[in-house]
Amino acid sequence: MTSSAPIRLLLADDHPVVRAGLRAVLDTEPDFAVVAEAPTAEQAVSLSATGEYDVVLMDLQFGTGMHGSQATAAITAVPGAPRVLVLTTYDTDADILAAVEAGAAGYLLKDAPPEELAAAVRTAAAGQSALAPAIAHRLMDRMRAPGEALSLRELEVLRLVRDGLSNHQISKQLFLSQATVKSHLVHIYAKLNVDSRTAAVAVATGRGLIRAAGRP
Repeated sequence: MTSSAPIRLLLADDHPVVRAGLRAVLDTEPDFAVVAEAPTAEQAVSLSATGEYDVVLMDLQFGTGMHGSQATAAITAVPGAPRVLVLTTYDTDADILAAVEAGAAGYLLKDAPPEELAAAVRTAAAGQSALAPAIAHRLMDRMRAPGEALSLRELEVLRLVRDGLSNHQISKQLFLSQATVKSHLVHIYAKLNVDSRTAAVAVATGRGLIRAAGRP
């Protein structure tokens, strides 16, 4: 991309109203060009492979099918892939870690001001990290106290506990032994200073580590 060429954007979100709103905001920037929209994560992955985009604005939760983090991993695994900027309503540790580990260049919440969104797009397009200040603060806290932070696997286990799955069901879904699941739970209890599954879910939800029950 030359200095005079616009930053080519792909909007990946399953809500037409959200896509229309994003397009309206981004179209006001003279150096942006919204080239296409994708209502599914699968379509975002397919379109990204064409090499026609510089930045993909990726939602995390689509109605059905692939999750935004899975799509991010699929997109970024290809050499020369566009940068992926996650734009979501979710700010839990589980969502943030999954997106960052999948290769997202940035993570922004949908209530971010237009100027912050535009700056994040430019930063991502330039090959730099574009994390919202609050998100960067959360990650720094994890780095300062790694022994107290739940790992991505522990967060996965805890989400399934929240959903009411037994240790046997969790082991099947995550392809782990039941002994490993129990070990993860022991570590979770210790880190959260609780002694039951219910308490672990309550504390983790209260701290914003996982989403509340009933949220997708």
